Amino acid sequence: MRHFTIFASRNDTGDIPGLIAEVFADGYKIDGNSGEYVIQPRKWFNKNKMVIRVASEDTDPDYFANNIPGMMGFYDRIPFEDEQLKRLVLTQISVINTMLAIETDKDYDEAYLTLFQGLLRGVDGIGFIPDGTLADYDGRVIVHPDGRSGNAEFRPRACTRKIRGEEQVSAEGEQRKQETIAYLQSRNIPYIEGLPQLPPLADLHFKPREEIARRAVALLLVIQYACYILQDEGVEQSRQFVTEMLDKYGVTNALTENEADLLQQEEPEHQDAVNISWQYEAYWVLIWALGLVESLEFPNQTCDCDFAIQAVSSCDSFEEFLGKTSPRRPEEILDEADRNYRLHWACVNSRIKGESAPAGMNESIVMERRRALFWLIGSEGEEWDHISLDT
Repeated sequence: MRHFTIFASRNDTGDIPGLIAEVFADGYKIDGNSGEYVIQPRKWFNKNKMVIRVASEDTDPDYFANNIPGMMGFYDRIPFEDEQLKRLVLTQISVINTMLAIETDKDYDEAYLTLFQGLLRGVDGIGFIPDGTLADYDGRVIVHPDGRSGNAEFRPRACTRKIRGEEQVSAEGEQRKQETIAYLQSRNIPYIEGLPQLPPLADLHFKPREEIARRAVALLLVIQYACYILQDEGVEQSRQFVTEMLDKYGVTNALTENEADLLQQEEPEHQDAVNISWQYEAYWVLIWALGLVESLEFPNQTCDCDFAIQAVSSCDSFEEFLGKTSPRRPEEILDEADRNYRLHWACVNSRIKGESAPAGMNESIVMERRRALFWLIGSEGEEWDHISLDT
């Protein structure tokens, strides 16, 4: 085999370059920058060069968003002979945020495997072999590809940034999770038990009514600007109009960094405009949370854009808009957050397998709804542009 991947849950990756230098100090030349290290043996008769690519959720969020759900699905489908071990493995995968992907020019031998195990111990991770074998930090097998247990005394390990441990488990969270699973079963939508609970109400920090309203108005206005860009309408005229509307409603300070950046770009990036235009679905959740939309229908149809615009444009001031709102109960918002969290997993899992999203869902709608819902519940204190959308 020529591939060996190490996964871990870590607060940062700052010590990994030093660890690589330490493990390969004897007999190897190391060249690398920006998270990729080329390691060349100095011995005459060993030409098996290797490349180690280091990535984290901070440096490569798309990798983790696209691949970790598939990894969870893969091990969820394996018939473990020990169901408790299966739960432990799925828990470990759910908190992975760091990867060291190792590729060698030729098949590696036991000597190289020993070096890889040095990296494993150093990052306190798990090792993934292409045939599906999982190894613990000490090199002992956790589980074989056919589900047989190895001899590792395995326990999940998670950093403080990713921990979803016992303190996050609650009767309330489990009840909410099981109610969502019943909903998924009623629609024949796949799910996995290993996807963690969301925290209970008491551990969350729900956004107040006025903050939600300001976020909604600012977002709608910048979405309109993004749509003008995509329709090739005059950028300067559109920018001026939107800027004036932001001032009129007094919500300029409610723009996110990404939104403000789009407004300031002399020649707006097309993809930036596309990304923000899709947030109509996130805005729709915000006005639902404010009681202006009756219900969130199944995510297979885009929202009513005319109604979405009218909700704000019919008001002459922010105060008039705020006066029309009647916020929903936190319990209702958290129920929707849990539902979209598990719907998102189902969408990503299907995409990884090359299949259409189940039950006709649109993954982009689900993802943007989740962004808004997780922001509303104050998930991990993340700001709008940086809501973690991993599953």
